[in-house]
Amino acid sequence: MVSALRITEIFYSLQGESNTVGIPTVFIRLTGCPLRCVYCDTAYAFSGGNKVNIADIIAQTEQYGTRYVTVTGGEPLAQPNCLELITQLLDKDFIVSLETSGALDLSGVDVRTVKVMDLKTPSSGELSKNLYDNIQFLDAKDQVKFVIGNDEDYDWSKKIVADYALLDRCQVLFSPVMGMQSPTELADKILQDRLPVRFQIQLHKMLWDNAQGK
Repeated sequence: MVSALRITEIFYSLQGESNTVGIPTVFIRLTGCPLRCVYCDTAYAFSGGNKVNIADIIAQTEQYGTRYVTVTGGEPLAQPNCLELITQLLDKDFIVSLETSGALDLSGVDVRTVKVMDLKTPSSGELSKNLYDNIQFLDAKDQVKFVIGNDEDYDWSKKIVADYALLDRCQVLFSPVMGMQSPTELADKILQDRLPVRFQIQLHKMLWDNAQGK
């Protein structure tokens, strides 16, 4: 049987976040997500899309001439064939990052993958969906992202970082919710508390105002 995935879009842009921010990257956005975060900026990927064979997805990806690929959503792990896509991309020597909510099991993800796991903060409305057992599958190349919308989110994120010793396991990213959390205030808090985390603003929103396909 030919393996396929439901795809919302495949596009070429600059990586807007994570530790490869600014690098030209192919984004493969899978359709569907079991979460409904209050601040979601990709709700258009919840449904629709087109069924595309994995071989055709890879062929489209190869056209752009970059080694960097991000598999995202929606929630990409909601489609089981996502695991096969990632492994086939890695076998072709792509550098593959997976953007995941952390609400679905990471144990089956190819160990070569750069996992960027978004632990849901209180303001997301999906705090109860966090699957903390996933932390054991992270290592030094991986990243945990906290999307912070207010002071409660910030304090909660600091506690999770400490409780799970995340800084000893992987990289930690703090990102403001645009329109909810002042980036300057968040940066000042990080400096005041001397947190060794990576502050990030979503570059693509600054450049293209979150236009689809950018």
